[in-house]
Amino acid sequence: MPEDPTRPLPSVTPETEFYWSSGADGRLRIQQCAACSALIHPPQPVCRCCHGSDMGVRVVSGFGTLIGYTVNHRFAPPGLPPPYVVAQVALEEDSRVRLTTNVVECDPEQLELGIRMEVVFERAGAVWLPMFRPAPPPNPPNPLPADAIRPDAIRGLVRPMASAEKFEDKVALTGIGMSRLGRRLMADPLSLTVQACRAAVEDAGLSLADIDGLSTYPGSGALGPFSEGGVTAVESALGIRPTWYNGGGETFGPGGSVIAAMLAVAAGFARHVLCFRTVWESTYAQLVRAGRISPSAGITDSWLAPFGAVSAAHILAQTAQRHFHTYGTDRETLGWIALNQRANAAHNPTAIYRDPLTMDDYLSARPITTPFGLYDCDVPCDGSVAVIVSARETAGDLARPPVLVEAVGTQILERLEWDQSTLTHEPQVLGQAAHLWTRTTLRPGDVDVAELYDGFTFNCLSWIEALGFCGIGEAKDFLDRGRNIAREGILPLNTHGGQLSHGRTHGMGLVHEAVTQLRGDGGVRQIPDARVAVVTSGGLTPSGVLLLRSAR
Repeated sequence: MPEDPTRPLPSVTPETEFYWSSGADGRLRIQQCAACSALIHPPQPVCRCCHGSDMGVRVVSGFGTLIGYTVNHRFAPPGLPPPYVVAQVALEEDSRVRLTTNVVECDPEQLELGIRMEVVFERAGAVWLPMFRPAPPPNPPNPLPADAIRPDAIRGLVRPMASAEKFEDKVALTGIGMSRLGRRLMADPLSLTVQACRAAVEDAGLSLADIDGLSTYPGSGALGPFSEGGVTAVESALGIRPTWYNGGGETFGPGGSVIAAMLAVAAGFARHVLCFRTVWESTYAQLVRAGRISPSAGITDSWLAPFGAVSAAHILAQTAQRHFHTYGTDRETLGWIALNQRANAAHNPTAIYRDPLTMDDYLSARPITTPFGLYDCDVPCDGSVAVIVSARETAGDLARPPVLVEAVGTQILERLEWDQSTLTHEPQVLGQAAHLWTRTTLRPGDVDVAELYDGFTFNCLSWIEALGFCGIGEAKDFLDRGRNIAREGILPLNTHGGQLSHGRTHGMGLVHEAVTQLRGDGGVRQIPDARVAVVTSGGLTPSGVLLLRSAR
């Protein structure tokens, strides 16, 4: 293959050099455990299967099964002009090993899940990238590999509660606030955070002096449009003296920061924790285009980025495609979710996109990465959302009726690496959902309103199935052309417009809307007699679920 030194290159370490140099002799090599012979990828110092630490390298056949692919139309990393095909191939020797790759030497229209693939190498600078092409015919598709954990076995792996005492019973959500929200506000992100934080403190009837905890995601660091500077920046701006604080990227987004705050309050470490989440993607993109700031690198994972898998969209699109293949889901199924969110946004004056959206609009929109089109993706925006977690015994003295926390679900049961995880459903939803229902006597039928993460339409569909509103693979029928998820349906969904139309607030906006609904403050979009709400954060990434109930 021709040399291509311009595309993103992996970080080569002594532990991974064998893999990235394999193409020099045309033979694919994978790490192998000497004790149990399991193939390990990406390379690790210990075997995930037997915990042995004697590692070697095995030459494999270079053949595998196509278990996912997406045709990228939107993203253009250096050296990879669109369209190009991002794919996942499961090795024949061990289908648990999946390689993210590019499909080459074929028409994407001829690809089909389950066909046999063979490796070819392309040199890029000092490394050799393993690409794959369809094996010679005849090449009929085979069934996709089975997951290590079946969806119906997830519940049996959830750890039982360590104690009958629940930390959820000791906390309440007492204040919510939102900054102005919009496209290209050209506002300093810290100023948006301060707006949201002040609004939440005022909403709770507190003063800044009452706040003794701060919690955020993803915190400070080189995070481009996804941070205002974290706890450090907010403490400096507001002069808060917290007894406890939390901020970091390795949690399931804003839901993780809120649950961390609950734990601190339940432990008596703080009484009122201010949680916040700020994005300024729209302004950031404008400044990049104007040459005023340098763009962030996006996904830089050495196992993904060299093949142009630079967005969560590339991974999730392949998961959606497998769902189509296995269960008969189709683009129109996802379209009903997008149309529902837009219909709800029409009743929300703070939503970014409120114009009517038809199924024809959805299906004819420009492609992003198949099967996702423009309206499958959430709306980059500028804005901040804040939530206050308080000790429950203080809630009766505050300005608004508290929203109580019935249960949370956080357990991770599937591999976290995006391309090594499960195939039959979106990773990081089933375990967390099953965990939730072990911490409460309430059941899916008790839920009055669902605010489910919709970074993409398929995230939202996955949570509907994971939480048990229908079975895995049954969402197409459950949606009933959008009737069941409408405001007057059996499961009112993302009542403020969700991230698909209200704006990408990375999950904290969903918490804000759940509190609004349980207080009865939704105005024309209010769900009558809403008493129980479920809120999710994440999906594909580490995820979590909150079950909230009204104190009214």
